[in-house]
Amino acid sequence: MTAVSDAIQVSDAVRVPASALTVRAVRASGPGGQNVNKVATKIDLRVDLDAIEGLPEPARDRLRTLARHRLDADGRLVVTSQATRNQARNLEDAREKVRALIAAALVRPRRRTATRPTVSSREQRLDTKRARSHVKRLRARPGHDD
Repeated sequence: MTAVSDAIQVSDAVRVPASALTVRAVRASGPGGQNVNKVATKIDLRVDLDAIEGLPEPARDRLRTLARHRLDADGRLVVTSQATRNQARNLEDAREKVRALIAAALVRPRRRTATRPTVSSREQRLDTKRARSHVKRLRARPGHDD
């Protein structure tokens, strides 16, 4: 595993320092002919979530929730990419996935405001139920009224 040379800038205030990133190149699976057996093009990028700079604590918690299936035993975020046969492009793809995930965690979810159905929507629902009931009653055998 090697450290990455440059940081990932998510926003003006939030960045992932290079010291928080660990990259490992491994052999990719899938098509690629003899190339797939010889060249390590799949990228395994690990991010230390505690080392992300400028990330507010609520956003850090949201990030842990969003990435709960991508965390390793040490609590680091694991992102892999084997989209292309090129190691450099896979590294960029993995870095973009990390940036997008952190950006998604920065967005505070909107609070749901409780609303009540309108009178007309209630009436419309009951009318639809009555019509459905009538259709089903017509389908019943004659003489089997409830």
